[in-house]
Amino acid sequence: MKKALLLLAVFISFSLSAQNKVKVYFDFDIDEATPVSEKSLDTWMAENKDAEVLNIYGYADTVGNAYYNIDLSERRAQFVLEQLAGNKVAVAEGVEVKGFGESLSPSKDRALDRRVELTYRKKETAVQEPVQSDLSKSVANAKKGDKLRLSNLYFYNNSPMVLPSSQPVLKELLNILQQNPLLKIDIQGHICCQITESNQISHKRAKAVYEYLVRNNIDKTRLSYQSFGSSRPIHKLPEQNEKQREDNRRVEIEIIEN
Repeated sequence: MKKALLLLAVFISFSLSAQNKVKVYFDFDIDEATPVSEKSLDTWMAENKDAEVLNIYGYADTVGNAYYNIDLSERRAQFVLEQLAGNKVAVAEGVEVKGFGESLSPSKDRALDRRVELTYRKKETAVQEPVQSDLSKSVANAKKGDKLRLSNLYFYNNSPMVLPSSQPVLKELLNILQQNPLLKIDIQGHICCQITESNQISHKRAKAVYEYLVRNNIDKTRLSYQSFGSSRPIHKLPEQNEKQREDNRRVEIEIIEN
């Protein structure tokens, strides 16, 4: 029984600590926040778009008629609600907006009694599972000897320079190697357009990928590279269009260990 009560006390304490309060102050007999307090509320709303308001309670000081003060405190609570709505701050379904009139525990400083208290909590953000890319899936399912084309890894014609649009492909390959420390690959370069390779461009392209990975701390013992020129084209030479030429000037990886 004592253990159950202790757990209940811990749960209640946690629930309360997970909730936060904001106080908004008002001048005497006014249902709009003081300029200083309104500015503070604006700042809080701007910085807490992920908050969910649970209740809004208005109060008044002890000066004047008790019934009037209840009405005044309700108008103050409504003022804060309207500010929240105007700034698109989330309000919980069934939120309690209420005016209590005179504070139950009056302060020596009446200005502190002329207030609205709102209680809020931070909305839980759903954690999205990372989506595995096609290349990641292919590597995960590959066995020794399988060859995988680095789709969309394109180069300038007659150059080892990767097109800017293809930089994400290099980063993806790097990430796969970082996440799979047992993976070893052979990087294989190919060219387009010419039967005889005169400037070793396919070799330079494979080497460019190799050097990128090494620069980013992939161990050299996990990598090798070689070139095949135009001996293994995807499209028969001569190519018919630029798309075929881009496909032929490519880099593939062969799985050495996985």
